[in-house]
Amino acid sequence: MRMSELSERSGVSVPSIKFYQREQLLHDGEHTSATQTSYDETHVERLRLVRALIEIGGLSVSSVRAVLAAVEADIPLDWAFGVAQHAIPRSMEFEPGDEGDRGVAEVEAIVTARNWTVAPDNPGRAMAARVIDSYVELGHEELLSVLPDYAEAASIIARVDLAAVGMSDTRAAMAETVVVGTVLGDALLAGLRRMAQESVSHHIYRKDQP
Repeated sequence: MRMSELSERSGVSVPSIKFYQREQLLHDGEHTSATQTSYDETHVERLRLVRALIEIGGLSVSSVRAVLAAVEADIPLDWAFGVAQHAIPRSMEFEPGDEGDRGVAEVEAIVTARNWTVAPDNPGRAMAARVIDSYVELGHEELLSVLPDYAEAASIIARVDLAAVGMSDTRAAMAETVVVGTVLGDALLAGLRRMAQESVSHHIYRKDQP
């Protein structure tokens, strides 16, 4: 197919396709003549992936390049998870060392209690610790009582994530599931949580209407 058809099939504009090619996010097509290049389904699939990672996942072009390299590289899948986690943009920068002693202690207690294996530089450590510190600073220490339940929910979600990865029949497909599930899964969980909160609060706090 020509680039115009590739654009129509993928939903990505021609200028964006050319930009992605320059940024090495899309592999070259087959040159059929001096002025013509042919593309195939692999280009359509890659463009849809890039578009989702940028538009829905909120990744930068450099972050997309990093996660695509992880998909294509022959690295352990847990490393691919790490690459995807570090690529996910955050509303605030949570850097190791910024968190307070209370947050660090609470996070370490969760890791120990659940026997998790978590690298020291896992971005989740600093994120969770900073949130916990904020709970305490804002006078809402009662929210810490739900940490065990949150940790259990996170474990359930992680097992579901890994089960989904195992459904793929090739290593490349598994790595792509890792990236897509990790990057887009945060947005999915946030959406589901908002809906669940509305539904549960409706049943618990709704006053009877005459």
